[in-house]
Amino acid sequence: MAVPTFVDQVTLHISAGRGGNGVASVHREKFKPLGGPDGGNGGPGGSVILRVDPDVTTLLDYHHSPHRKAEHGGHGAGSMRNGAHGSDLVLPVPDGTLVRTKDGEVLADMVGAGTELVIAQGGRGGLGNAALASAKRKAPGFALLGEPGEELEIVLELKVVADIGLVGFPSAGKSSLIAAISRARPKIADYPFTTLVPNLGVVTAGDTTFTVADVPGLIEGASEGRGLGHDFLRHIERCAALVHVIDTATIEPGRNPVDDLDIIENELARYGGLEDRPRLVALNKVDVPDGSDIADMVLDDLRERGLRVFPVSAASGAGTRELIFAMAEIVTAARAARPVAETTRIVLRPRAVDGGDDFTVTRDGEGWRVRGEKPERWIRQTDFSNDEAVGFLADRLNRLGVETALVKAGAVEGDPVFIGHPDNSVVFDFRPSIDAGVEMLGRRGEDQRFDDQRPAARRRRAIEENMDDRAENETRADVARRIDQPDIYGPTSYEIGSAEDPDWAEDDPGEQG
Repeated sequence: MAVPTFVDQVTLHISAGRGGNGVASVHREKFKPLGGPDGGNGGPGGSVILRVDPDVTTLLDYHHSPHRKAEHGGHGAGSMRNGAHGSDLVLPVPDGTLVRTKDGEVLADMVGAGTELVIAQGGRGGLGNAALASAKRKAPGFALLGEPGEELEIVLELKVVADIGLVGFPSAGKSSLIAAISRARPKIADYPFTTLVPNLGVVTAGDTTFTVADVPGLIEGASEGRGLGHDFLRHIERCAALVHVIDTATIEPGRNPVDDLDIIENELARYGGLEDRPRLVALNKVDVPDGSDIADMVLDDLRERGLRVFPVSAASGAGTRELIFAMAEIVTAARAARPVAETTRIVLRPRAVDGGDDFTVTRDGEGWRVRGEKPERWIRQTDFSNDEAVGFLADRLNRLGVETALVKAGAVEGDPVFIGHPDNSVVFDFRPSIDAGVEMLGRRGEDQRFDDQRPAARRRRAIEENMDDRAENETRADVARRIDQPDIYGPTSYEIGSAEDPDWAEDDPGEQG
C-alpha cells in the first residue's frame, strides 16, 4: 500500500479535557476538630486549539493519527488546594486550512501565520465545598463534579495559499516552468499525470517576492471528477491570478492552443468562483521549431481576446523574465488592495439550546422536558450518589424558576421530568413545594428533605391534618401539644358528661338516676 506524502483533507476526532472534581473536606487540626470546609476546586480541562504554522504544509500527521485529546484537569484536595489546569493541545495546521463540520458548515478559515481557533473548549472544574459554603449552608458535605470537555468531529481541508496559480493540461510544462523560475524541484517526466500533488515555488522579481503553485491533472471533465483536477482545483481559490500554461508542441492529434485554453476555461467556469481572477497565457515550448510556429499563429487571436500572452520556454528560459514581472505586477496590485491581515484568536461559542432564555419547558411524550444551558450544566456537575448534592441541585433549579414553570405548564406531582438532551437526559419525578435554601441538620452527605419517613415530616403532616378540626380559640401550638401529649392535654373542646369529658366517671353520682 502506497504511503501518501501529501494530504489536503482529513477527518479529525478531537476531545477537550474534562474538568477535575471538587472535593468535600473539613479542616482539622489539634483542638480544632471541625475547622470548617476547606475542599479545593477542580482544575479546568485543557482545550484543543488549531494554530496556523508556516512550517507545516500538509495534513499528513492527522491522516495517520486522526484522534486527538487534550489533558484532563486535576481534582481538588483538602486545605484549599485546587486541582491543576489541564494543558491545552495545540495542533499546527498549514496556512489556508478550512475548518468545517461533517455536515459542511464552515467554522473558520485559517489564514495568516499565528491565527488560532479554539475548536473544543475544556470542561470547567467542579467547585469544592469551601466555595459552596454560605450563610445558610455553612458546612456542605458535597462538592461539584467537573464538566466533560467538548467532543466533536471536524473536517480539515487545505487550500494552498499561493499568489499565482498555474493551470493547464497534463505535460503542458507547469512543473518545468516552476523549476525554471524558482528553486522548486518538482518531479518532471515525459508522461501525463507526472505531478500528483500541488507544487509550490517562491519567485523573486525585483523587490517583489511571491509564490506560484500548479494544479495537477486538469483535463476535460475535471470539475466532474475526471483526472486529478477535481481534488486539487480548490488550491487555486486563493490565487490572485491564473496563468494558462499551453503546450504548443504537443504530439496529440486534434489539439491546438486555442481549444486547450477554451477547455480549461470551461472547467474553471464550471467549478465556479474564479471569474474575477486576472489571466495570463504562457505559450510554452517555443524552443521546439513546431512550437514556435504554432505560437506565432495563435498569438494575435489570443491577444484579441484581451489576454496578455507570453511565448516562453521552460527548457531554455526564453521569455520567462517577462512572464515573471507580469506576475509580480498583478501580485503587487492585489496586495495593495488587500486589507492588512492581523493574527486572530477565534473561540467557538455554541448557540444556546434554548434560544437564549435561561430554560424552556415543553411537553415530551408522557413527561416534561427542561432544556437550557444552566440546568444542563448543573446536571453534569451533580453527584447523584450524594443526597445533599441532589438537594443543592433542587435548590438551584427552584431559584431559577423551573418548578414554577412546570406548575404553570400543567405538571402535577409524580410526572416524569427530563432535563437535558433526549440522547442523554436525567429523569426526575416531579415533587413541587420542596423547601429550598434552608440549612438541614443531619449527617454529612444527606438532605433530610428527601427522607419521607423522618419524624419531623410526619409530625408536620399530622398537624396540618388536624388544623381543620381545631376549636375556635385553639392555636397551631395547641394542636401540636395535643398531638404530642394526648394523655395530658386531651381534646380542647368536649361535651360535658360525654366520654371525652376528663371529669366524667361511670360511678359519678350525678349521672345515676
